[in-house]
Amino acid sequence: MKKIRTEKGISQGDIARALGLGRGYISNIENGKTNPTLSTITNLAKALGVSTNELLK
Repeated sequence: MKKIRTEKGISQGDIARALGLGRGYISNIENGKTNPTLSTITNLAKALGVSTNELLK
């Protein structure tokens, strides 16, 4: 997720605001400290402009 996000020039804060989540939660997902729900993964993919499959690679 971090690679896709940085390649697109999107900040953690941008994603957090788009999804109504905390920036710390986004950071924890990227660092493997928490596991998002399937609906959160789907919403993350939409916010990043990629498919869910691409996000999960």
